[in-house]
Amino acid sequence: MSQLLSTAVITATGLTCKAFLNSGLCSITISNLSVLLDALQCETRRHRGQGVVTVSNHLSTLDDPVVWGALPARFYLSPHTNRWVLGASDIIFTNLVFSAFFHQGQVIETFRGKGVFQPALDTAIDKLNNGHWVHLFSEGAVRQPASYPQINGVTHLPRFKWGIGRILMDTDILPVIIPMWLTGFDKLMPEGRRFPYKFFPKLGVRLGVAFGNPIPPEKITALLNDPWHDRSIRTSKPYNSPARGDRGLHNPALVGEEFSMREKKMDSIRSEVTVAIQRAVEDLGRRMSGDKLDGPLTLPHVNR
Repeated sequence: MSQLLSTAVITATGLTCKAFLNSGLCSITISNLSVLLDALQCETRRHRGQGVVTVSNHLSTLDDPVVWGALPARFYLSPHTNRWVLGASDIIFTNLVFSAFFHQGQVIETFRGKGVFQPALDTAIDKLNNGHWVHLFSEGAVRQPASYPQINGVTHLPRFKWGIGRILMDTDILPVIIPMWLTGFDKLMPEGRRFPYKFFPKLGVRLGVAFGNPIPPEKITALLNDPWHDRSIRTSKPYNSPARGDRGLHNPALVGEEFSMREKKMDSIRSEVTVAIQRAVEDLGRRMSGDKLDGPLTLPHVNR
């Protein structure tokens, strides 16, 4: 019954977003969608327990679910071809009705400030280990181009949170990792508008979504194949906490200086993996939107 309700919520939401994208109230350019569709439809991948991770910039509160209106409608009918996504507790899980709706919509309640060892990330890892698709907005909040930092004259996205690093370190099989780039959603829902206008999308906006090629797995495994990173010892709990089953780094053999060295090294690996993912998303963004990461999509593939 719960799965039927979830499918109903996702299908209704997806079709509403699809209707909006095709209504003429906005336009959307989609590039390389086949990369995601091929990954989601690969039965071999799913049966071996390999998940799919998509990672994108986060321009507005409507990025998800509006962007998934670009998917073929049949994809809304299966939990394996619908994304799971982390959603902030203080933004969308604010009352019983919203909580029920978003839980059925495959949104994982995430608590800001609780770090990378909270249950939400355990849930995301479990989903990936069962061949599901998880989407991540790794900036951790909406960030529009006017706020992007510049380092030595080069525009970057705000620093990605380490959650993506922890997820990739702890999955049983490295997922298929697909970078995404969104454009125009900051014009659809500009930040800083006054009540009640901030709750309504602006019309006539040109949206864009681009899917990059999957990140070569060797780029990530090269970082994970470190003597300190034993994939048989998971990191789903803080180092000084009891493990959940055998999936924690709690190990009586690790004491004193060795314990401290392992802790620092695991943090370093997690950071390096996160940087590699951010670099892939930014590289796609520069190809699609220019060096300042603020232009419209420049390589149209399919117009709708």
